[in-house]
Amino acid sequence: MFFRGKRKEKGVEDPKKKGRGIFVFENTSEVIRAEKLLKEAGLEVRVMGPPPSVRRGCDLAIEYPLIQHMWAVRLLTEHKIPPLDSLALDSGVLSPVELFQTKDFGRYLMVKAANMKITIDKETLQIVNISGGGCPDVPYISKRMVGHKLYEAPAPKDIGHTLCGYTLQLAYEELLRILDQKRENSDEQ
Repeated sequence: MFFRGKRKEKGVEDPKKKGRGIFVFENTSEVIRAEKLLKEAGLEVRVMGPPPSVRRGCDLAIEYPLIQHMWAVRLLTEHKIPPLDSLALDSGVLSPVELFQTKDFGRYLMVKAANMKITIDKETLQIVNISGGGCPDVPYISKRMVGHKLYEAPAPKDIGHTLCGYTLQLAYEELLRILDQKRENSDEQ
């Protein structure tokens, strides 16, 4: 594995990227296993899209704190999921691609992760649509979730078994985060 990345000139570093890097993997199942392992070990990680210039096998990467680089690589290697590459994000050249897209349709709010989408009615918090992907479990997941209130529906990770279920789980978690943030903001006012 080759660790690369150049320092940006002083005074122009992006503070959001400072001290962060990404691991690039061969396939999505490795990303899922690595994310779970690193989170269980207490590392603050998140799944992102890798910069287009470094995509190899998988359209997902794991962002992690660079200070934990050696330890994380050792842990991943011990569990037989070594990353293909690791890159520093504060190089000034590389930026991960945001995995989430949010679209507000007035009464409805849609969150998309990769190609999976979940849409809710903002007034009732009822799930009105789940779409995307081409995995065989999407119709089943949709049938189990659509029509239920967001906080009462089963989580995609509990009923899905494919990449589509995994990315829908990411969209679901992002939607919960957005709603929690809106609730906190309204409580402060």
